[in-house]
Amino acid sequence: MTTAHRGLDLVALDRFLRDNGVPVDGELRAELISGGKSNLTYGILDGTSHWVLRRPPTAGLTPSAHDVAREYRITSALQGSAVPVARTIALCEDESVMGASFTVVEHVSGRVVRSKADLDSLGDDEVVRCTEELVRVIAALHDVDYEAVGLSGFGRPDGYVTRQVKLWAGQWGRVKTRELSDVDRLHAVLADSIPASPTASIVHGDYRIDNTILDSHDPGRVAAVVDWELSTLGDPLTDLAMMCVYRHPALDQVLGFPAAWTSDRLPSADDLVQQYAVASGREIAHWNFYMGLAYFKLAVIAEGINHRWRAGATVGDGFDRAGEAVPALVAAGLESVKGPAS
Repeated sequence: MTTAHRGLDLVALDRFLRDNGVPVDGELRAELISGGKSNLTYGILDGTSHWVLRRPPTAGLTPSAHDVAREYRITSALQGSAVPVARTIALCEDESVMGASFTVVEHVSGRVVRSKADLDSLGDDEVVRCTEELVRVIAALHDVDYEAVGLSGFGRPDGYVTRQVKLWAGQWGRVKTRELSDVDRLHAVLADSIPASPTASIVHGDYRIDNTILDSHDPGRVAAVVDWELSTLGDPLTDLAMMCVYRHPALDQVLGFPAAWTSDRLPSADDLVQQYAVASGREIAHWNFYMGLAYFKLAVIAEGINHRWRAGATVGDGFDRAGEAVPALVAAGLESVKGPAS
């Protein structure tokens, strides 16, 4: 544990917390939790409290992909809902305080299953109950009445998928480090085959096992869903497809280690879809399009990590191979959209 971290000023944070009525007991300390594949995430401790601070990476930003204020607003709205989230503490949108917006939430104790080694600590029955719970929670999120929880202005669900196709093509233009013609091909196919969306819901945008905290004693219970910076109002099938695409082996390169979510101990993408259909009661239509879009998005995310690594803006290890995943993800996206119409 240390008091010096990139993008983190503990003196400024101490002053901000006290100015906003958050009790601070003694000197703040920090520990790096995640160093830049997504937002920078730090554990913050004083003499009595344990919080988590999130802020965007220091370079290579894709504007919608690092919006910590969105995370804070949605987790605030979901307090007390059927979707478990951390208790919110403070939001700072004044970039003069620490160079970027940041959020502080209560630390949630539990188990984070990120790697295959982490997953190996679970028995087969625990893995089954865990994946069933993960599907139940994402279905519960999609069932939240977003107007009733005060999120009617959180996004623009009309035309969501059309904007997603355009948005991620624009993100590619911002972060690309080389020319890949298949990216343009995949974008063109997606832009020409946008389906009518089902009833809108809250979407998480980045849902898989390691973006949850599992109960320390019962991995069949999710203690909190985390990493909400891509959340909005939109098409729930985009959430489901992203969860399924993360089962692709290329996720190991994107994350920089053998990921739990790519393990063959977990249900296949097809099985996850069937479990979700039962849990949610939703019809799964135009599935080839949704999978193609999800592969497109993950390819752009991987290139964004590669961009930041090349710019020297990542903190920690495991970023050097993310760019290698991009061609395989784009090829998988093209293969998906070639499938029979659904």
